[in-house]
Amino acid sequence: MTMNKKTLPKAITATTESMKVAGFAARVAEPGEIALNSQEPGTESAAPVSKPTSASAMAGEGPSIEAARPTPDVAEIATRRRAVAVKMAERFSVWSGAAGFIPLPFVDLAAVGGLQIQMLRRISQIYEIPFSENRGKVLVAALAGSLIPATSVVGTASIVKGVPAAGAAVSAFVMPALCAGATYAIGMAFIQHFSTGGTLFDFNPPDYREFIKAQKLPRIRRS
Repeated sequence: MTMNKKTLPKAITATTESMKVAGFAARVAEPGEIALNSQEPGTESAAPVSKPTSASAMAGEGPSIEAARPTPDVAEIATRRRAVAVKMAERFSVWSGAAGFIPLPFVDLAAVGGLQIQMLRRISQIYEIPFSENRGKVLVAALAGSLIPATSVVGTASIVKGVPAAGAAVSAFVMPALCAGATYAIGMAFIQHFSTGGTLFDFNPPDYREFIKAQKLPRIRRS
């Protein structure tokens, strides 16, 4: 027995007519086909539902744990930064002392000077200060001049290394200690300047002449 539109119940006929008006078309999905959107092109799709990004958001418990963490105090940050910078100065002073063992005259001084520039670069990075190598060389040389008579002794000791009899003694005792002490004092001068908000471009070496003379190389403890 065949049924046409006239023999269908009115409720079914009305539903079919309303589906046609709304633009729906019923069809059978092909094998293996997954219908991602059953609407015909041109119809508006429902807005996607946003998924919660955290368990606290799903439970409606308010802000996440990250947002609730306390912000470190400014003084605490400054203290930590200074501690890291001082350790950096101590480390480079040890390396400068090792460079003082180089037996060749003037080569040792060049090595120590290069280490002092690298120390200044690293300290500038710790304090987030723009670094200029040319400006750094001028300032380091000026501070080294403030260490007179220490710097003159360093130069003399480097020259004495060329003397066969005295060179070994100078390499073993005098030069390493002088290089280490000078590097540490220079590093501490820049740390003091940067910690008060200064930069490389407003650093005035004469202002730190007495400061660097008062610096004593601490006893380096092995970590």
